[in-house]
Amino acid sequence: MKATLIDEPFDQKGWIFEVKWDGYRAFATKDHLTSKNQTSYDKRFPEILHELKNIPGKFMLDGEIVVLDEKGRSNFQMLQNKEGKPCYYVFDLLTLNGKDLRKLPLIERKEILKRLLKQSKVSRIRFSEHVKEKGIAFFELAKKKGLEGIMAKKEDSPYVFTRSRDWLKIKVKQHAKVVIGGYTEPKGGRKFFGGLLVGVYKKDKELHYVGRVGGGFDGRTLKEVYNKLQKIKTEKSPFITKLKLKGVTWLKPQYSCNVVFAEWTNDKKLRQPIYDDELHKS
Repeated sequence: MKATLIDEPFDQKGWIFEVKWDGYRAFATKDHLTSKNQTSYDKRFPEILHELKNIPGKFMLDGEIVVLDEKGRSNFQMLQNKEGKPCYYVFDLLTLNGKDLRKLPLIERKEILKRLLKQSKVSRIRFSEHVKEKGIAFFELAKKKGLEGIMAKKEDSPYVFTRSRDWLKIKVKQHAKVVIGGYTEPKGGRKFFGGLLVGVYKKDKELHYVGRVGGGFDGRTLKEVYNKLQKIKTEKSPFITKLKLKGVTWLKPQYSCNVVFAEWTNDKKLRQPIYDDELHKS
């Protein structure tokens, strides 16, 4: 079951709200741990696979494999880099002891799931808690704690193997002003440029590369940005960071723009940056 992305949180009776975990979506049975594309996670997360055997009966779980940082936040980069101890936050129960539970209301499935995990000797497999009705306050708390966002789910929703508006996701957006130092060649059917190479000035007063911004453009903004950038082309990279990139047009760092992004990575790069404004003179 996949969630539909929306822009704003809300309060509503009949809905529950959960943390949006930032990791690998995974389905679990007694003997196997797999991705939503049926890729096996058995060898990658043996600790979780071992604990699944401690849950009584036969079952299919749906949840997210994450690594938590020192503040208890799921950190995708730590998970990718195999840092820290992975755990499995479970938010749904599809089958139990031969019974298909998918047509039951979500809140009933979660109640059965909570009891199942409570009677199991597990530490890495955890129940994904929720709050009822108060989505706006929960979202503000998620923002304050630096979480990726929240999930909103209808209490009475059945489980379906498709995208649904019974499950919604609301992401916490971070904003930054970045300086444009180059652009890459367009690929496929895209025109003008592929993405903007951007950076920020630090205390050393040098421009440090923080990522490539390729999303957030339409045909009009691609052309407008491209035309402005043609006047400031240069032969040398303006970044102090050494970049091994092909097909790059370097620019004098005379323009900046605003971006919306998910988070700063451990190596100080923008994760999932989206162009969010017109160009400004730096």
